[in-house]
Amino acid sequence: MKSYKVTLGLLLMNLFIAFLGIGLVIPVLPTLMNELGITGTTVGYLTAAFAIAQLIVSPFAGKATDRFGRKIMIVIGLFIFGSSELLFGLGKEIEVLFISRILGGISAAFIMPAVTAFIADITNTDTRPKALGYMSAAISTGFIIGPGIGGFLAEFGTRVPFFFAGGLGTTAAILSIILLSEPNRTEEQTEEPSNSRFGLQRILAPKYFLAFILIFIASFGLAAFESFFSLFVDHKFQFKPSDIAIVITGGAIFGAIAQVVLFDKLTRIWGEIKLIRYSLILSAVLVFLMTVVHSYFSILLVTFIVFVGFDLFRPAVTSYLSNIAGNEQGFVGGMNSMFTSLANISGPIIGGILFDIDINYPYYFATVILVIGIVMTMFWKKQAEGASNRVKMNKANLN
Repeated sequence: MKSYKVTLGLLLMNLFIAFLGIGLVIPVLPTLMNELGITGTTVGYLTAAFAIAQLIVSPFAGKATDRFGRKIMIVIGLFIFGSSELLFGLGKEIEVLFISRILGGISAAFIMPAVTAFIADITNTDTRPKALGYMSAAISTGFIIGPGIGGFLAEFGTRVPFFFAGGLGTTAAILSIILLSEPNRTEEQTEEPSNSRFGLQRILAPKYFLAFILIFIASFGLAAFESFFSLFVDHKFQFKPSDIAIVITGGAIFGAIAQVVLFDKLTRIWGEIKLIRYSLILSAVLVFLMTVVHSYFSILLVTFIVFVGFDLFRPAVTSYLSNIAGNEQGFVGGMNSMFTSLANISGPIIGGILFDIDINYPYYFATVILVIGIVMTMFWKKQAEGASNRVKMNKANLN
């Protein structure tokens, strides 16, 4: 049990560090714009470079996780992360910063599926939901604390946050080499898959495809919500930066706490598919309510609760995929990361176009997308139950 706790704790720390590094850049972007003489459009491309690199590399990294092992992918990913942050700290040309962000996306593509598969290997169906809840909380907390730490360290120098993150990532890689041992996979997981060919056919497999699409839908809704929240409340309610920071940070913390406290219990009561459906319903209603609320308190309340919906969805769909993946844990982890990246690219782009037409349109569009996801879960449940019944019938015939 002690070894399990140490391993899980180190895996969660690795994820926390990786996503901490993503948020560090946010408070220093205005200063970098002035230092390098770059435009807001260039900053947008710089931000997208991370998600695009993660999108491209994730499926290959997931396959490599199954083939070469979990530990080696985590260690390589952390070293790449450390290098990317140090490069960003040293970079004086915009081209160097682009290379740094691309390397950062590659590191996230290596780390995410490997950690997901590692957790699936060291847990069982009873302990996995709680472990995956902690995993999502580590990611959320990294996002929350990243900008705060970045802003504090930037007081000592614009590039200090990146040197700090680079050293942190390298230290985590060394600790992982020393403390992590490649997990034993179950007999089911170590068997060679009957269809090992990587490609569109595996992505479109009925047991995976709807889950992947729902990951995209929920991630799209969250990206559209977060990307334009500050602009939305600034234009509509004249929020100050301190007000925006309080609402976003408070909401994210509330969501992370609710995730840790509620996820395991709700999964046992409803199961993953029902929890996914209810999370999407909650998210859709609250995203729409953002367009009709008017008071500061109501905005605070809606934002706090909307994060609960999104934060419960992520571990629920990850748990579902882990339970059905068998020997393809790395593959589903990679596809999870890939569809998330795809949403993180398309959400802000489409949202930006709609925002220029009407400030409410990004939220209307995100609501429609989330409703489509809710409808899909109705068919998903029937399909899952059908597959379960077929498995039971096959077992009965064998007996």
